[in-house]
Amino acid sequence: MSNRQRVLITGAAGLIGGILRRGLRGSHLLRLCDVAPLGEAHPAEELLRVDIRDIKALERCLDGVDSIVHLAGVSTEEPWESILPMNIEGCYNVFEAARRQGVKRVIFASSNHAIGFHRRERHLDARVDTRPDTRYGVSKVFGEALGRFYADKFGVSVACLRIGTCREPDRPGDARHLHTWISHRDTVQLVRRCLDHPHYHFLIAYGVSNNTRGLWDNSAAQFLGYLPVDNAEAYAEEIQGSARAPDPISALFHGGDFCSQEFAGRLPEID
Repeated sequence: MSNRQRVLITGAAGLIGGILRRGLRGSHLLRLCDVAPLGEAHPAEELLRVDIRDIKALERCLDGVDSIVHLAGVSTEEPWESILPMNIEGCYNVFEAARRQGVKRVIFASSNHAIGFHRRERHLDARVDTRPDTRYGVSKVFGEALGRFYADKFGVSVACLRIGTCREPDRPGDARHLHTWISHRDTVQLVRRCLDHPHYHFLIAYGVSNNTRGLWDNSAAQFLGYLPVDNAEAYAEEIQGSARAPDPISALFHGGDFCSQEFAGRLPEID
């Protein structure tokens, strides 16, 4: 019998799902679910076609699972009609199915867009007030609040990761990414630390590499032992040589161009 932890990854066919699938292979037993194709199963992998809008299907696929990495959902700004079923109802289904099946830990893929409307000059920690910059950001604030509720009321261990910019190719692509980039291997390390740490109740951490120009303080999560090894500064000269100036609103806020959507050219009156 293996004593390796069994981990369910929702949204496993996406970019971060694929990164974790490769990075956790061999150290954890992986149960991978998505509505999109997942290819062929590797050893110690189970592949399941599951829609997070179906709570009964989620309950079935959580049988025997120790931890969940919840990535599934709409991953950018969309109309509310798209956000609601996936990022609100689907997120609730994941936490509630975890409670019903006795899953010990949920790692929720939040986003920096939960705090995107803070001014860029402010250095933010995990205790800062949420200020979402989009409906997508609102859904991530909801997920963080839901995680807090399930931790406090039901004793589920919850980590909410405010992911910065994780890309394919594995490098920053513009000037904002010099602040927000997280490399693939740092992504794997952060999630692994959250999976393997023996005990925490609820935490918020930023999913970001060791960037010289970083604007987010991860000190509240230092107990995890997360020590990012990559730095966007290695690409700074190349990026700055080809960078276009951001629009006036994007330049003001942590959320970048997510903040400039729907403003119709006017500057927001936000302190």
